[in-house]
Amino acid sequence: MNQFIAGLLLLLALMIPPVASLMESVMIIHMHMQMPMLIIAGFFMARFFLDRFPQFFEKYNQNGLPGILLFTIIMVYWMLPRTMDEALTVQSVEVFKFISLPFLAGVPLRDSWKKLNKVGKNNLITLFADMFIGFGWLYIQSNAQLCNNYLVIDQIILGWGFITMAICMVIYLAYTLLVDPSQYE
Repeated sequence: MNQFIAGLLLLLALMIPPVASLMESVMIIHMHMQMPMLIIAGFFMARFFLDRFPQFFEKYNQNGLPGILLFTIIMVYWMLPRTMDEALTVQSVEVFKFISLPFLAGVPLRDSWKKLNKVGKNNLITLFADMFIGFGWLYIQSNAQLCNNYLVIDQIILGWGFITMAICMVIYLAYTLLVDPSQYE
């Protein structure tokens, strides 16, 4: 219950208008700080839902793949330039952001991650590393302003943020491939 309260408080803190507008004023903070924090809030709150509705998650997410697919779809949707732009200009899209990221990405991620085997986890990380490289390249190489609410320099900085995160994921994957954790237990 403590995790649920922590996640709920985090979600409510991120929804406060001055906090939301501050985090959305800089593109890289909007994408790489606010959105992951919303997912973390849902991740924390997930324990409450998993305990309350275990038969639902067992029935519809037995092996973790449906939850990971939902998580991936929501993540790809929020990485698109147009949706980031609309979150700032269309109130209903912003409300959807504060609902979809915690409850349609964070909750399924927590339920699904423990159900995946090591290969499935590494494949998901590889998929996101590839997507981050692709989106990073898109944001860096595009000469046009992809988001009307952000400057071109902001999108270039965001692109380099995507590339940096992809590099970190590749380093992690190399670490898991080369290091045997049982030697250090």
